[in-house]
Amino acid sequence: MTVAEGELRREVGLGGAVLLGLGSIIGTGVFVSLGLAVGLAGSAVVWAVAIAAAVAMCNGLSSAQLAASNPVSGGTYEYGYRYLHPAAGFTAGWLFLIAKSASAATAALGIAAYVGVGTERIPALVALLVVTGLVLAGLRRSNQANFVMVTVAVGSLVALVVAAWPSALDAPAGSRGDGPALLEAAALVFVAFTGYGRVATLGEEVHSPRRTIPIAVILTVLVSTTLYMLVAFVESRLGADVAGSGSPLVPIGEQVSGRGLATAVRIGALSAMVGVLLNLILGLSRVALAMGRRRDLPAAIARVYREGRSPASAVFLVTGIVAAFVLVGDIRTTWSFSALTVLIYYALTNLAALRQPAEERRFPRIFQALGLAGCLGLAAFIDPAMWAWGAGLVVAGLIWHLFRHRSG
Repeated sequence: MTVAEGELRREVGLGGAVLLGLGSIIGTGVFVSLGLAVGLAGSAVVWAVAIAAAVAMCNGLSSAQLAASNPVSGGTYEYGYRYLHPAAGFTAGWLFLIAKSASAATAALGIAAYVGVGTERIPALVALLVVTGLVLAGLRRSNQANFVMVTVAVGSLVALVVAAWPSALDAPAGSRGDGPALLEAAALVFVAFTGYGRVATLGEEVHSPRRTIPIAVILTVLVSTTLYMLVAFVESRLGADVAGSGSPLVPIGEQVSGRGLATAVRIGALSAMVGVLLNLILGLSRVALAMGRRRDLPAAIARVYREGRSPASAVFLVTGIVAAFVLVGDIRTTWSFSALTVLIYYALTNLAALRQPAEERRFPRIFQALGLAGCLGLAAFIDPAMWAWGAGLVVAGLIWHLFRHRSG
């Protein structure tokens, strides 16, 4: 199949789209950040997961509705331009690059934690370079690697839940976090669920996008929610004392079934977080590609190589940003910062979906309204220091945007 110059091939079907979403969700969130949520909400973490999943489903329907009508790379960056205002579109793209780069850095640092070596930075950077090579090899090969990684990760989690369930049922419930702690925990978990957004940002590469994208989003959220709630229950009962560590599920596996299960969990975590890195770099590079096309980033970022298979310049840019976060961040800071910026990004997604004309609408407006309220409500419970950093970066981005278009 031939493609126009500067465009990407449609190589992803329904199964591949669901795997892309699961590969982004079944990773850092369940193996690392769920432990942060347990530390905040205690035995009420299952409710935090439910709240996060409900908000994510509303946002997912908004993203699916937008992507089905606008099957191009870029996600809310493109939707903001079309339905809101150029400044809103740019802000969405800018936030996505910042937020998901921080998420990718968390995944890389999580890899280091599960490897268990003396330094976190070196294995994190090595994993980042390996994944960059996979992405540059083309989306079809990346999907094949993604299938293997998702299978290994889900298998290890299912094995852990089956082995730990009897002990978890017998263990005391423990303490519960108060209301603000519960909502902050939900905000941290929410970031993981937004992996369905990989499907929307890859809309230019999906077959039959009007049918494939909505179904893939719904299936992705339902499957991942079930798995997250099961793991959250087990972790809240058996892993409260290691909830804040970088690898909280390994001690649980060793406690209930010995070193063999602990090793399987470690392998599953490493596989999952490599998958998260792969999918995040894919999604981030496609947003950078879209921003380069509109000259919100340098035009060189918009170049597509190998007959429409790889936006290599965008991939290298994203890898550099993620590497910078790896070098200066830690797991709690990068994930909290990602939570805030992702929530604002999806607030803009819901605003754009609310502005769509009737002929493009696939779901009732109540879902977009609930998604918007949920995003803003959860964002209010994020650490105020993250708000200060986020506001500063948004202002810096808008100054660049204004300067770029006035001078260009």
